[in-house]
Amino acid sequence: MKTDQLNAIDKAVILLVDDDPNNLDALGAVLLPHYEILAAPSGERALQIAAARKPDLLLLDVSMPGMDGYAVMERLHAAPDLRDIPVIFVTGRDAEEDEERGFRLGAADYITKPYRVPVILSRVRSQLELKRARDRLVCQNACLEEELARRMKENHQVQMQLLQSEKMAAVGQLAAGVAHEINNPVGFVTSNLASLNNYLHDLFALLDAYETLEAGCPPEDAALARVRQLKQQTDIAFVRADTPQLLTESRQGLERVAKIVRDLKGLSHAAGSDWQWANLHDGLDATLNVAWNELKYRCTLHKEYGEIPKVYCIPSQLNQVFLNLLVNAAQAITESGDITLRTGRTEGEVFIAVADTGTGISAEHQARLFEPFFTTKPVGKGTGLGLSISRDIVRRHQGRIEVESTEGEGTTFTVWLPIGNPDAAVAS
Repeated sequence: MKTDQLNAIDKAVILLVDDDPNNLDALGAVLLPHYEILAAPSGERALQIAAARKPDLLLLDVSMPGMDGYAVMERLHAAPDLRDIPVIFVTGRDAEEDEERGFRLGAADYITKPYRVPVILSRVRSQLELKRARDRLVCQNACLEEELARRMKENHQVQMQLLQSEKMAAVGQLAAGVAHEINNPVGFVTSNLASLNNYLHDLFALLDAYETLEAGCPPEDAALARVRQLKQQTDIAFVRADTPQLLTESRQGLERVAKIVRDLKGLSHAAGSDWQWANLHDGLDATLNVAWNELKYRCTLHKEYGEIPKVYCIPSQLNQVFLNLLVNAAQAITESGDITLRTGRTEGEVFIAVADTGTGISAEHQARLFEPFFTTKPVGKGTGLGLSISRDIVRRHQGRIEVESTEGEGTTFTVWLPIGNPDAAVAS
């Protein structure tokens, strides 16, 4: 129902149904000053007008040739879009059984002829007020149901994001524990390599002394011949040359493991949840180190770092954003391609752009990219929360994420962050 019909009864539409033109004229004269009046001389015509105009009230005569008022009432109640229209029977029948039948069929009121004008006006106004109240209640219920559905959807999104955050926290705790356990063997292996290097230095010094002594021994000595044969079999010269390189490579490998462990702890450790001034390049490099296994088999990485200042932020949260964007970029490349990391600054902002040469995103999907639970990945390959959570994190930092994509060419996600507004960041 239109708003003006809800708010003003005097604009209500009333359908008068009577086979007697005199009765239609008389009722019309009474009601026309206050309402919009429609008239129908038969039950069949009444149903046609009701279906087309959806009047607010019917004044229906019972005794009509062909389809009487009771039959009209039954047809109205059988039509879903007409059953809620209130009907007042206006009839010369005053038997109790007639009145009972009318109410049993769903009539709102029953007025017997001859009727009095004040009674007609009062009954009509009462039914219109009731209908207006019912319509408002229906509208309010619809609004409440819509609001309830929206709140439930929001609650579901919040719950899923909380679950995702808890999952990340759990992974962070697990990673910290694993990192701690890895640090122990890495530490003693590194220490043992240092000791082994010293031992080998001493052994090679002893071997040098022996070779000096060997040069002064008689060549025909049998024991010396056996030692020389053993030196040839073991290729001691190669061992002497190769051992330092082996030790160097082992130390480099351990340093690589230690760096991965440090970056993993820095990426997900709960202690990194405080606002602080941070170098975003350090966070990007740490994230790359952790995500490298996802990237190295399918893409070539290009770094185009510009000069950017430190940013007031929560580093662990921004690292989560970088990780999501990098993994998404890698997964968008089907066989092989390039991922380019660009950073730079404008007046008051820094940007971090992650560009890939993957499959790209359709314009239809771009509009929904940041919706919670929306994903273009196969079932089981993604929750649809990564970009939504990333956008929320960036917004919490008073920034924004922009996306540019062309199908078949690739996608660029750009994160923009304010250079420094600690008060605004903390307030958020």
